[in-house]
Amino acid sequence: MHHDLSRPVTAIAAGIGAALLIAATPTASANPFGFQSSAGPFYQYGQPQTTQRTAFRSRGGENRKEEAKDHGAADDILAKGNGPWSVFVSIDKQHLTLYSGDKPVAHTKVSTGTASHPTPTGVFSIIQRNRWHRSNLYGNAPMWFMQRITWSGVAMHQGHVTGQPASHGCIRLPEAFARQLWGITKMGSRVIVTRPEIAPSAFSSPKLFVFKRAPEPKQPEPAEPAISTLPSADETVKSAYNTLESTAQNAPSKPALRLVTTDAGNPDPGLAAVTRPLKPGPIAVFISRKEGKIFVRKGFEPVFDAPVTFEQPDQPLGTHVYTALDMNSDNSSFRWMAVTVPTTTAPEKGQRTTRVVKGRLVKTETPAAAPAQIHTTAADALNRVNIPQDALDRIQDLMSAGASLIISDKGLGRETGKGTDFIVLTP
Repeated sequence: MHHDLSRPVTAIAAGIGAALLIAATPTASANPFGFQSSAGPFYQYGQPQTTQRTAFRSRGGENRKEEAKDHGAADDILAKGNGPWSVFVSIDKQHLTLYSGDKPVAHTKVSTGTASHPTPTGVFSIIQRNRWHRSNLYGNAPMWFMQRITWSGVAMHQGHVTGQPASHGCIRLPEAFARQLWGITKMGSRVIVTRPEIAPSAFSSPKLFVFKRAPEPKQPEPAEPAISTLPSADETVKSAYNTLESTAQNAPSKPALRLVTTDAGNPDPGLAAVTRPLKPGPIAVFISRKEGKIFVRKGFEPVFDAPVTFEQPDQPLGTHVYTALDMNSDNSSFRWMAVTVPTTTAPEKGQRTTRVVKGRLVKTETPAAAPAQIHTTAADALNRVNIPQDALDRIQDLMSAGASLIISDKGLGRETGKGTDFIVLTP
């Protein structure tokens, strides 16, 4: 209940009311949504916001009509496309667009991080989902329909949305949209956060990956047995018996075949190596000019990496994301979309000089050069990459709809790690 303390009351009643209001207000450190007291009680701990539609009052979802309406809206979105689903967030516009392939299907206003707690920009993907998540950083605060994009604490979730930056770095969504998005996106769905609003578009190039299964290695044909005199029946039986007896006596006792790893993560040399099967899902490929390598992951786990070369290696490439939408009728090539993520060059440091003026040592420093916007197109960046044929063959053997390629000047940053896709930060 929100008390209007401006009404004339007795001094005692006003004092009691103020004390109760202060006691009921969460502290700033326990409030992940960054509300100001002057904004009023937009949020009650443990419950959805009172200023937005309340679709549930408990985990059981008591308001069935509202929930059914939101599920119907999610079904309407699903009817507009079949994926791959990707989310584009503009910090300047405080706006989110959901795409099915290269087609926009839903929009909403959001609230991203403030200047003191900014939302990072770059290329992300959904790496964890928790419908009833509570923050372990901000006083167990509820963050319903949480979809995490970094392990350092950035996620999309239900929250109070003003259309202005207001969070501690997360991307707040209106309640109804958060639920609908939860029912559509999946683990691994792409999330791209930029300052200006950007959009993907159809893209084609002969240098894009196709599906081409590697031929099976030919098995050597069995050699013809040499012609020899066959032993008698008695000699054959006796020889077989001796062989079985010798095998039983000399064979060491071995455990069942399994993969055992040492502390260093290497297979135990005492056991036969077992090839670990690849995780399900489309592959993700990252080409880094900084690293000079191509990296491949599947199901958030590394598959392999290999060196690559670049045309004009001293010139920036920018950051570009290419996504295979679906396979063409030739059962080999794919329909692709691409988007260029705005990036800038690193600022150049100013030069310091020292000179003597009237017998005194004077130090001067030229101002640092401002970072410049990189304008390389997705086609230019792809054409400048040279991938070794053996790496290309391995990638094309694993290709499927939903596969992605990122080309960037950046390296494997601090956010890319265990249980993630490739995360590229573009400050």
